Amino acid sequence: MQKVNPLLLRDLKAFSGIELPVLETMLATSKSAFYAKGETFFREGEVAARFFVMLDGFLHVVRTTPAGEQVIMRHFGTGEIFGMAPAIGRDTYPATSVAISDCVALSWPMKYWQEFCEITPQFQKNALSAVGERLQGSQDRIVEMATERVENRVAKALVRLVEQAGKPTPQGTLIDVAVTRQDIAEMTGTTLHTVSRIFSAWSSKGIVEVGRKKIEVLSSSRLSDIAGEQV
Repeated sequence: MQKVNPLLLRDLKAFSGIELPVLETMLATSKSAFYAKGETFFREGEVAARFFVMLDGFLHVVRTTPAGEQVIMRHFGTGEIFGMAPAIGRDTYPATSVAISDCVALSWPMKYWQEFCEITPQFQKNALSAVGERLQGSQDRIVEMATERVENRVAKALVRLVEQAGKPTPQGTLIDVAVTRQDIAEMTGTTLHTVSRIFSAWSSKGIVEVGRKKIEVLSSSRLSDIAGEQV
């Protein structure tokens, strides 16, 4: 693919605060590639060969339980770094990463991880900050699973998706990435039937409009109210 202009990357979270000459050095060893919707960046348990920064697009990270069930752990969007196994002390990928829209991403062989951390401490700081945010997010979800009603959890999942991939429309906010009811069920530890029932109730109240792989939030304030309700 065409060489990436480093000036276009300076505002991305992964490269925040990195001086332009250093960024140019980092980009010289990168590979820019297109990933079609549905394509896998890497699979759970594989040797961690590369780490990535999303330039454009959206993906989700999925883990498989011992019983064979899939759980969507997190979504990643433009500017985020992922596949950084060394930052969590691993040499294999802990989950499977799948494009849920057409994506363009930069990647590097894993051998450059330590080198980048040494030549620019800001890169390491950005990576550790990302790890901290994800750890906090995982802890929040554990608490949600243990203490909150399913409806609260589903509402919070939609609020997070709106924050990551919301696109204003005349009616409200479209989650601008293909997300199914099953995806929401896997994100919130419930069943497809339960999510469908909740969405049906919300649709009748004018809170959301749900179609095939399409969710539009018509009332962000009412959805946020549900997300914040106490058990």
